[in-house]
Amino acid sequence: MTKPARFELFAFWRTSATYRVRVALNLKGITAEERIVDLDGNEHRSEAFLAVNPMGAIPAMIDREAPGPVPPITQSLAILEFLDEVHPASPILPRDVYGRARVRSLASMLVADTHPLIAPRVIKYLTETAKFDDAALRAWRVNWLTTGLRAFEQRLQTEAETGTFCHGDDIGMADICLASIRIVLPLFKIDITDTPVSDRIFAACQAHEAFAKAAPLKQAGAPDTNAR
Repeated sequence: MTKPARFELFAFWRTSATYRVRVALNLKGITAEERIVDLDGNEHRSEAFLAVNPMGAIPAMIDREAPGPVPPITQSLAILEFLDEVHPASPILPRDVYGRARVRSLASMLVADTHPLIAPRVIKYLTETAKFDDAALRAWRVNWLTTGLRAFEQRLQTEAETGTFCHGDDIGMADICLASIRIVLPLFKIDITDTPVSDRIFAACQAHEAFAKAAPLKQAGAPDTNAR
């Protein structure tokens, strides 16, 4: 009998936050059992899922081998750091304290300061309550994605720690977060220019199997396209 996967991942095909976790799992060679939560069908607002994550946000992870009852792990960055601690092979955080601080800072610029402004619940409020039309909504997305990615680019260009990837020459958490934002830009038909270092790093990530396997259009539930 096949042993069940240690981790149970509540996921959806197109979310950038789920993509981050999939990439980290792939980098570390970890298999997780995915439970699809259909955002389009509002399953994230169901009583069953709100018991897992009261925010109704994807992803969430359960460790079936936890030593006793522990709550599900929510928030993609928390999941990434947890995976790095329980599976230190192929680390996604540097070993030195200052390196870890820099990578966490870079990751937070995108995951805490940029991505929340284009999250579905924010867009729902803007369109249904604030009555944004299509033009206003596009301007909102362009503004915040451009602001976040160009600030990120400025740091990559000016800080000596930038290497082949965001921090040195190994893929890490900041690269995962960068790729998670860049990979959804085509969905919004947004092209942000003047970010050559980010462009180079994103291309290097895209060429890596761990990122390619995590691509949204390759996941269960994604629409059938020639990209799959």
